[in-house]
Amino acid sequence: MSFAEDPRVQEAKGMPMSEVVHRLGIGRLVKTGGELVGPCPLCGGKDRFGINLHSNLFQCRKCDIAGGDQIALVMQVQNMGFPDALKWLCGDAPANIDPEEIKRRRARAAAEEARQREDQDRYRRRAIEDAKTIWKRADGTPENLISEYLACRGISADMLPVLPRALRLLKDHPYVKKIGRELETCHRGPCMIAAVQAPSGMLEAVHQTWISADPPHGKATIIYKDTGMPAKLVRGSKKGGAIRLHTPRGADTLIMGEGIETTLTALAADPVPGAAYWVGVDLGNMAGKMQKLPGKRYSGIPDINDDAAFIPPAWVRHLIFIQDGDSETASTRAKLESGLRRAMAHRPGLRAQIVHAGEGVDLNDVLNSKPEEEDHGNPHD
Repeated sequence: MSFAEDPRVQEAKGMPMSEVVHRLGIGRLVKTGGELVGPCPLCGGKDRFGINLHSNLFQCRKCDIAGGDQIALVMQVQNMGFPDALKWLCGDAPANIDPEEIKRRRARAAAEEARQREDQDRYRRRAIEDAKTIWKRADGTPENLISEYLACRGISADMLPVLPRALRLLKDHPYVKKIGRELETCHRGPCMIAAVQAPSGMLEAVHQTWISADPPHGKATIIYKDTGMPAKLVRGSKKGGAIRLHTPRGADTLIMGEGIETTLTALAADPVPGAAYWVGVDLGNMAGKMQKLPGKRYSGIPDINDDAAFIPPAWVRHLIFIQDGDSETASTRAKLESGLRRAMAHRPGLRAQIVHAGEGVDLNDVLNSKPEEEDHGNPHD
């Protein structure tokens, strides 16, 4: 009998993921919406590991363990092969479960799944409303402080004389983050607010960058209870969206970087006259989900069923992704290739290209040296 025919497989995949987590002894995970988030059981990366209780997908953003079901989680955490992981979960034979008990379990699972979807939808709606409120409160004429912040990042007012309308300023904005089960205000201060627009054009998220209140007004240093915190947060629903920095009339080329500063650097250099410049917010949004292929840690092949990732508008005939060099090269490259292949699948005839800033740096780091761009061509080549 093949593993595909083994009834234990269905038994294992029918177990609640929370029960498997408990049996594995994975501690300090906190339920946030429909996910369990916390330290990775392998590398220990703080708040880098997450399990979606709806889809059973899990991933660590530090060591890149990832999978999609209970058996895969046991295989990776326990360092087991498939047969041993299946035996660990179910024993040598499938459990002899009463058919009525199976029906009850399935009904409970369906009810729990529906409740989780409802919770996720409610949280998403609340986050989007928060983002809209933040955007409305922000100042639409933020030139002084934001210009000084960008100058600290090598983008002078001469290089970018007019700030994009997608950027605003809040002079005293709270840094609120969920720590454990509580929302904590870890910092207050000036904050650059960027509008993240959904494919429809509606604002559904804001990207927040806290700026130092003291000259020279670089990125704020945020420390909460002796722990350094990132100076950037997103509030709302960013999936499939982008920060639209510059979209000239008649553009057919879209240049996209992961971060605001990287993309503004490209805009200041303007290597493709008439191009649009948008920010993808993060690699996950630009790439979407990748297929898992045997023998490949990073396939670079998109899961086309993922409908939440970024897809360029129909007017885009040439899509250029900027690859930062200050992140892990293999995974970054594969994610960008996945995103471009997804875009080409949805937009037949689209030309796709990756421009690399160089090893160990992002494009903003090399602004003043102006290196030659590397044209990697179509990722299918």
